[in-house]
Amino acid sequence: MTANRSHLRTALELAGSGVPPLPLRKGKAPFGNCPACAKNACGGRPNMKTPGPCTCSAPCHGWAAATTNLHVINSPTWERVWREAAAVAYHPGGAGLTVVDLDSPAAVAWARQSLPATRIVLTTRGEHWLYRGAMPSSSAVRPGVDIKSRMSYTRWLGPGTGRMVDLPTAVRALVVREEATRAPGRVASSSPVCTTWDRVVATGCRHTERYVRTGIEHGLALVRSHTESGAGAQAFQVARFLKTQHGRCPGPCGLAVLGERIVAAAVSVGVPEAYARRAVANGLEAAVERTV
Repeated sequence: MTANRSHLRTALELAGSGVPPLPLRKGKAPFGNCPACAKNACGGRPNMKTPGPCTCSAPCHGWAAATTNLHVINSPTWERVWREAAAVAYHPGGAGLTVVDLDSPAAVAWARQSLPATRIVLTTRGEHWLYRGAMPSSSAVRPGVDIKSRMSYTRWLGPGTGRMVDLPTAVRALVVREEATRAPGRVASSSPVCTTWDRVVATGCRHTERYVRTGIEHGLALVRSHTESGAGAQAFQVARFLKTQHGRCPGPCGLAVLGERIVAAAVSVGVPEAYARRAVANGLEAAVERTV
């Protein structure tokens, strides 16, 4: 009972600071729905993906039950659940936060090389990197890396250490699916266009693989950051800069593969495919004219 009181105290402290908590049962999972909410018969809570009329006082519907309402957390209905609670979780998106869940030493090493430093919470298998700002959640965006923010929960393991910074474009870009599409009118071949850059397609590139991969990921993030307008123009600029970088390589450098990734990034934020391909092609051609 002492441990459960500790969980309740933690939940109240979190709620008081604007972080919506919820209880977890053994296995680090939320408690199941009550009979009235079983199989989502109630329609779901208003803050779930499909808005519903649920006004249930129990901690049903997983992450959507997280709340900063102290009266609810202290209510008799929740009190019964706290007696069985094994841990406390919170809804990052509800607090305006994003958690990059790094579940292995390799994932942590990747984050240290690729993401801006921020507040870090140690976990049993890795680290949670906390950023200020909410975004869509997504699992397995990279090996050992999950994004937990909106429509998600994560276990509370303490406040962590370090200064929290704003959510960077590099993290937002992790949840964007890159679509490799064929250009209109292209003759279909027996194998699709390769979208993986490596030494098989870049036998004459003088740059290191890490240098090229870091550069293209930065460029793709710039394209994807233009969610309202300007993604096509940004794709042109990235393609032009890319070609200029490789202007002195003996070649081939696999720029067609990298160009496909730029096109996919532009299409993912609403640029028509034909326009995106034209922008990338023009960028590569413009760079050729400058370097000849």
